[in-house]
Amino acid sequence: MKTDSQDSIAQPILVTGAHRSGTTWAGKMLAGPQVAYISEPMNVLHRPGVLRAKVKHWYQYICEENENEFLPAFQELLDYRYHTWSEIKSIRSIKDFLRMGRDFKIFYDALEHGQRALLKDPFAVFSIPWFVKRFNFKAVVTVRHPAAFASSLKRLGWNFDFKDLLDQPLLMRDHLEPYRDRMQAIKADDVIGQASLLWTMIYRAVHSQGQLNRRLIIVRHEDLSRDPVSGFRDLYAALGLDFTPHAENKILTSSNSENPTELSRNKTQSVKLDSRASVENWRSKLTADEIKRIREITEDSAHLFYPDINW
Repeated sequence: MKTDSQDSIAQPILVTGAHRSGTTWAGKMLAGPQVAYISEPMNVLHRPGVLRAKVKHWYQYICEENENEFLPAFQELLDYRYHTWSEIKSIRSIKDFLRMGRDFKIFYDALEHGQRALLKDPFAVFSIPWFVKRFNFKAVVTVRHPAAFASSLKRLGWNFDFKDLLDQPLLMRDHLEPYRDRMQAIKADDVIGQASLLWTMIYRAVHSQGQLNRRLIIVRHEDLSRDPVSGFRDLYAALGLDFTPHAENKILTSSNSENPTELSRNKTQSVKLDSRASVENWRSKLTADEIKRIREITEDSAHLFYPDINW
């Protein structure tokens, strides 16, 4: 009889959650000799060499009713079949060429060393049940405080067009119909409102999925940030990965107090921050009125992850 740890050896890993919620940090800290780190195949702008299926929407929803256009492509990805010719035809710059080299090496090394796939993809969050059912993924979901999420999008000036969600009938039917009017009413330049509503919908769905699948691993970004070594050691154990001295050193290097406490204005991400000091940066970046509004909009979901003391 196989044990849980033996079963986990062959399981691919999905690291997901809302974008700007620490999925990159979590994914890269879990990456190592045992896994192949593959970034955002469900990004609308993903490289065709990695995934040959076209992704039409941000937060594309996949379920049994529309899986035919995605199932073969993800099976090929998990078999590490790199589509070299498709990638070559899409190259438009030196940056594209370098990405091709990087991705080809990831796939080649994964085949050569028998690595487990680790997909880091925030845009897969609504599709977690499909990935778990079809490919036996072990899913990790990162949750970041809604005010921190909104503050991050405000800093970057990143709007979100809810048309990407409204134009997916299956997603609306299964998860988001109660929010239709609110999505349609929100203003195009209202970054705080958009971030708050998006966070609410994503993590209400995550909570529901967690109720149905008790093996879903949900971890708060703040908990990882305050005690990264302990938090990642637990994640490694839950995923059946070896927590080596090299892994511990990588985590310490990425999170220690010698790193900056926040990103520069023109930088979108970094895996090197003073994780403890950066946890509550949002308190100084948002106005009192903005924090109040975020709390009001996200109340439907936020209380499931963040008690009053976290506000």
